[in-house]
Amino acid sequence: MNSQEQLDFLIQYLIDERDDLIEIPDNFHDKKVLFRSLMNIRMPGEVSDEFLNIQDEYLTTETLNKKLTSLSDIDEVKGKIALWQGDITTLKVDAIVNAANSKLLGCFIPMHNCIDNAIHSAAGIQLREECNAIMKTQGVDEEIGQAKITGAYNLPCKHVIHTVGPAIPQGTLPSDDDCKKLASCYKSCLNIADSNKLESIAFCSISTGVFNFPQELAAEIAIDTVTDYLNSNETTLKCVVFDVFSNSSYLTYKKLLFGEK
Repeated sequence: MNSQEQLDFLIQYLIDERDDLIEIPDNFHDKKVLFRSLMNIRMPGEVSDEFLNIQDEYLTTETLNKKLTSLSDIDEVKGKIALWQGDITTLKVDAIVNAANSKLLGCFIPMHNCIDNAIHSAAGIQLREECNAIMKTQGVDEEIGQAKITGAYNLPCKHVIHTVGPAIPQGTLPSDDDCKKLASCYKSCLNIADSNKLESIAFCSISTGVFNFPQELAAEIAIDTVTDYLNSNETTLKCVVFDVFSNSSYLTYKKLLFGEK
């Protein structure tokens, strides 16, 4: 099967599974959008081996067609801490950190631009399945400041570490408790990385998107927490990457890490 045929099969499978009447577009780009959207809204549940095999072939090809980044490609480094601007789903590290919600099942909004959606879409439906199994065993929503580790499936990293950051209501400032919970997110992820003997981890800017945590304060907490952890613990970690996406976030981290404006 070529990519077009793989998409046709995957889309039709998900439509049949829903018992829906959805018109399938003709062009490749729109088919990709429809497939991702159907993945996003799919609830956890059994799926055929044939679907998983074809999905994995398709998503692996999609990943390999991206410009992937290894630690050796990152220039801005200070000790064990590195700064990189780009798509976290293209990083070849031991683990990337996902800013999750308390259900830990990924984003169900089709094509939403949050990192939770991007990670689940690139990984494949197995990621939601594994998260669902964790949550069923746990029996309650994930606590703010805690973290769980899963496989990465079709991502170029080896693991995904999911953490739930504090959400700040619009028009208000974070409380001291919110700041402590954000720091706990970073500590929990680092502890899990060490527990699994990982050597590299890449953090997104936890809570700074739809959760409204002020960017500069979040960066200060992130850097201070990671720096203190690396200085105070015996760790298997050789590199902690702060991955930023926007130019403003990049400049904030660069100023705090390297004293550059």
